[in-house]
Amino acid sequence: MSDSPINQIPKVSPEGLKSNSQTSEIKDELILLRSLLLDIEPTKLERLYERLENPEIQPEDISKMLPEAVVLRSKQDKQLGEVMVSTVEEAIQVSVKQDHNVLADALFPIIGPATRKAISTALEEMIQSLNQTLEHSLSPQSFQWRLEAQRTGRSFAEIVLLRTLVYRVEQIFLIHKESGLLLQHLVTKQVTIQDPDLVAAMLTAIQDFIKDSFNVQKGDGIKSLRFGEVIIWIEEGPQALIAAMIRGNPPQELRLVLQEAIEKIHLKFSREIKDFAGDTEVFDVSKPDLEDCLVVKYKSAAKKNYTYAWIFLGVMAIAFGTWGFFTIREQLRWRAYLQKLNSQPGIVVTNSQQSFGKYFIRGMRDPLAVDPNTLIQQTNLNPKTVTSQWQPYLSLEPQFTTKRVKQLLHPPPTVSLQVDKNGILNATGYASRQWILQARKLWNFIPGITQFQDKNIVEIELSQLEEYKKQIEQKILFFVEGRVELSSGEVTKLPNLTMSIRNFLNIAKYLNIDVQIQIIGHTNNTGTEQTNMLLSQARAEKILSYFKSQGINTKQLQPIGVSYNQPLQPQVTPEAQNLSSRRVSFKVFIAKKSD
Repeated sequence: MSDSPINQIPKVSPEGLKSNSQTSEIKDELILLRSLLLDIEPTKLERLYERLENPEIQPEDISKMLPEAVVLRSKQDKQLGEVMVSTVEEAIQVSVKQDHNVLADALFPIIGPATRKAISTALEEMIQSLNQTLEHSLSPQSFQWRLEAQRTGRSFAEIVLLRTLVYRVEQIFLIHKESGLLLQHLVTKQVTIQDPDLVAAMLTAIQDFIKDSFNVQKGDGIKSLRFGEVIIWIEEGPQALIAAMIRGNPPQELRLVLQEAIEKIHLKFSREIKDFAGDTEVFDVSKPDLEDCLVVKYKSAAKKNYTYAWIFLGVMAIAFGTWGFFTIREQLRWRAYLQKLNSQPGIVVTNSQQSFGKYFIRGMRDPLAVDPNTLIQQTNLNPKTVTSQWQPYLSLEPQFTTKRVKQLLHPPPTVSLQVDKNGILNATGYASRQWILQARKLWNFIPGITQFQDKNIVEIELSQLEEYKKQIEQKILFFVEGRVELSSGEVTKLPNLTMSIRNFLNIAKYLNIDVQIQIIGHTNNTGTEQTNMLLSQARAEKILSYFKSQGINTKQLQPIGVSYNQPLQPQVTPEAQNLSSRRVSFKVFIAKKSD
């Protein structure tokens, strides 16, 4: 604060003065002089110096005096504000870095209304310019205006606004009559302005020049001035006047608007105008009255018959609409076709193009994949507009690998084939031994197959072997008591039994399996053991000789006599046991299959 004008005023010490009263008077005069120079109330300035000169002053006291000192210093000149600019800028930067939400919350109530007002103003100006431009864009005069826009460098919309303008109040000046100072100034959007204070001074100087140079009665003044396309209308009041800068040819009714505005301002601010000393902020509330004077009027476009033009535009709109509809529909169908192709397994699209209503597509296709032409029909796309080029390739997807396996191996209906994601072929069900051996040889030639699992498949011949075994072991032949002759009706069982044994032995030979059939003879417990053993053996030999007579190789058939040691139903009554024991039964043995 060493450069402050307050400190530059020399202070007078009470030393050397003749009395305390003289010292006090000089001090009071100095304080009064400083207050007059700085435009500060003497009481505030005196109170501030008394605090600062107190030797017992504390930091807390200085902090309390600091706001008052800042206010007093800011009234001297703008130096304090200029010095504080950098400090305030740094403080704002620090605040934003620490937490930008603080400053955002503080500015939110201001930014919202300001943004809405700016957007509303811009939209209003754009709509006004657009309306005028559209009204005259098809007129013959519009071509002349377009040439003028190119020649002058202005936009076509701006030329339209100027040429269709009847009149427009571009600027309003509220001027103090006595001092010639500008109280308020309003300007229309899109108007370039000069220094309004300079304009107000110019008008005042013109008024004074006319009054001094010519014999003008008191109270009379200039009512209007014209400079090319611009007219200045002036309406005076007792203490202030309104100057309106107008472009075009305004009607006389506009003067009534200016007169009403100056009357309202004198009614509201007569005292403020009379006591005016340079402060114009008090007249800010007069802006609504002045804004009523910013009137603009454009020429109304003449009504013309555009029937044929509208018909032509309507036909063109229908034509373009129809063309657009079919174009968009074809585009949607083409995209649907591409999506279907990309979703199909075994089809890979590498390139697709469209040119002048024709569609070109290239890619790769597995021979087992779906025919792309069927997909074209599903999407209702015209096949004549589509040109396709497909290169064959083998897809390793499981479903195609399974199809190729079935085509090569020809599995019987009783076999199910599945390929997993690892390329392992799993076979389940029943199949002939020949097919199984063939599948084990051919699976290596199928692309995508890494392994063949047939542990869950059963040979049909082996199943049939088990079935014949079961049929043979279920057969029982009954004999007459004490003899080797079959009982009545038992002979009819022999043909089916012979066929089952023959098939059983043939299948076992085909499978290379060792088998043996025991023909077991039985007797009841009547008679001696030796007699019964001979009888049971004779009965078994009897059946064996029958099979031999039917052409069966009896090397794998073995007759055995067991007397009555293996009763059929040991828990039945003696009479039933005696009847059922006179029999021949069969026991089949199947050895482990040799590879």
